[in-house]
Amino acid sequence: MAIFRARAFKALSELKSNLSFSQISMNQNRRCSSIPIQSQLEGYYYYFVDALQRVGFIGLGNMGFHMANNLVNAGFKVVVHDINRNATKKFSDKGVPTKETPLEVAESSDVIITMLPSSSHVLDVYTGANGLLHGENLLRPWLLIDSSTVDPHTSRRLSESISKCVLKEKKGIPVMLDAPVSGGVLGAEAGTLTFMVGGLEEAYLAARPLFLSMGKRAIYCGGTGNGAAAKICNNIAMAVSMLGVSEAFALGQSLGITASTLTNIFNSSSACCWSSDTYNPVPGVMDGVPSSRNYVGGFSSKLMAKDLELAAVSAEEVGLKCPFSSQAREIYAKLCEEGHEYEDFSCAFRHYYSGKDERSPP
Repeated sequence: MAIFRARAFKALSELKSNLSFSQISMNQNRRCSSIPIQSQLEGYYYYFVDALQRVGFIGLGNMGFHMANNLVNAGFKVVVHDINRNATKKFSDKGVPTKETPLEVAESSDVIITMLPSSSHVLDVYTGANGLLHGENLLRPWLLIDSSTVDPHTSRRLSESISKCVLKEKKGIPVMLDAPVSGGVLGAEAGTLTFMVGGLEEAYLAARPLFLSMGKRAIYCGGTGNGAAAKICNNIAMAVSMLGVSEAFALGQSLGITASTLTNIFNSSSACCWSSDTYNPVPGVMDGVPSSRNYVGGFSSKLMAKDLELAAVSAEEVGLKCPFSSQAREIYAKLCEEGHEYEDFSCAFRHYYSGKDERSPP
């Protein structure tokens, strides 16, 4: 689509104006020595244009399917892999090459993007049998981007492993960015995701055409693991906000106020937030959101419970008490135990607070 190509071109123009003439290098804290580039500004620009063309995408779930599809629409040469053959068939039917293993994706790509459900899946794709790092410390991709939601420790450990590899066809060593996203399935489909990126800043700048082909914003968060940390913090706020809004709607209904009335109040007052004006949890109030289709699709309660567990582990590591996120974790764990793990996390309104459908008769 034209919008994705326009965003990529804009990002490339920014890259051309932002990169310096000197060779990109990192100190030991950045776990890498150099990224292969040419010495002139035009060389920088056209090197990265070429080096971003062949993109491997691994993980074609609810989010990854749309992200990979938007890269195809933006004109990138994409190859894909997923253990779900039905997911890969949707791409092969459109003429997009599919690969049997992550290692095969790596052998035909300059950049790899992974979008996977959990830390264990990420580690398996990177370090498991026929994983991305299975080639005896030799890698063809110069850049590996993980957009999964994982703990910062996992991102930093993978980055360290990747920094011990060398490039097969270029001088230097590969680089990793942790770049989880916010925006949900609707944002992935519309290409309006926000990327939170940790790692080498120069690599982030080089990768902006990719990010802006899948989303509308990319925010640099600092060193390796900081993107993962930012995502955990974002999801704490999202979970607690959704429960707070759901609680208020359920109480309002019990007191005789319709959720539609409260939505109008919230969205024009101090209670306005994403959970009320964009992703409303009450069935019958807003079209096009999971609550309008019986909580099918979207961001599952299982994934929210997983992310809140990551937050709890991270908070424990730094000795911080997080009572609201702890309570939210217990609520989502209970929803999963009661069989709602695959429903969108906004289903807490119905299944935890016993909230009513706005369309139901009084």
